[in-house]
Amino acid sequence: MNTLQKISMFLMAVLASGSLFANPTKTIYEFESDDGGFRTKTFFYDNGEEVVAFDTQFTEKYAEQCIRFLKSKTKSPIKYLVISHPNPDKFNAISSFKKLGAKVIASKQTASAIKGVHEYKKYYWTKIAKAFTESNYPKLGKIDLEFEGSYDLKLQNGDSLRLTELGSKGVSSNQTVTFIPEKNAFLVGDLIHFKTHAWLEGGIQNGKPNPDINEWVQTLEKLKALGNSESIVYGGRGKVAKLFEAVKEQKSYLQEVDEIVTDYIKDLGAKQTELKSDQANKHYQVLEKQIAKEYPDYALPYMIGYGVYGLVNAKLK
Repeated sequence: MNTLQKISMFLMAVLASGSLFANPTKTIYEFESDDGGFRTKTFFYDNGEEVVAFDTQFTEKYAEQCIRFLKSKTKSPIKYLVISHPNPDKFNAISSFKKLGAKVIASKQTASAIKGVHEYKKYYWTKIAKAFTESNYPKLGKIDLEFEGSYDLKLQNGDSLRLTELGSKGVSSNQTVTFIPEKNAFLVGDLIHFKTHAWLEGGIQNGKPNPDINEWVQTLEKLKALGNSESIVYGGRGKVAKLFEAVKEQKSYLQEVDEIVTDYIKDLGAKQTELKSDQANKHYQVLEKQIAKEYPDYALPYMIGYGVYGLVNAKLK
């Protein structure tokens, strides 16, 4: 048998066994909604056989858009959905993923917080903003698997993703981050918005927003301790970045914004009472402009206007 025949027989054997395709490309896909969906990002980890989705989008309409986006990229089915933290754009459209047979995973802290957040936000969107009615506001979905501390999500091909509940406040009352070893990458929800303005409302606890910038900074340090200098991070909004750089930038931003808000309230003097009245919105608009001016290269300045009320009110207690 000559060399060409041996090579031909080897290739035929490989093709027959399927081993030539044993290591398909492993990819992280990123979908970003438009402004109506708050520019929320849903990420998908596709190992070539199955997909893990991260966060749902604010409504089923946007969830269906991101699922169509994924289907244009891969034929791998969505087997799991991970909720990074209890904010509505992360869990509102759980039902869209469960229809596909996805198993929904969240930390016990996230699962226990979701109902209160859902009720708070539903009241705002149906009674105050009146952008939804009781009947068409997204229904609360069901978590299939809850974990404490950390959880290793093992996929059929042997991949294992490490989910870690950091257990302290960040953008929300608590925060789950996911590490994908194959990519040396962390998916962290809105804990980080690299070069993009943060949602400053804070976690909803006992029916009220409860931001804590100092604890958010500490939570970022917990995240940093999980990675290394080459790790990358995918935030809920903003650019992909090296983990250490993103943590440093996010901490600096949060501390500067906290100082701006503190100084603004102090400078109001006797007019601080306006922050507890129907005059409050005009002050939130001024703060949005001040913070945006301080960070001219940051995207989505309207995020400030949506959430800064939480930070202001926390300082008025």
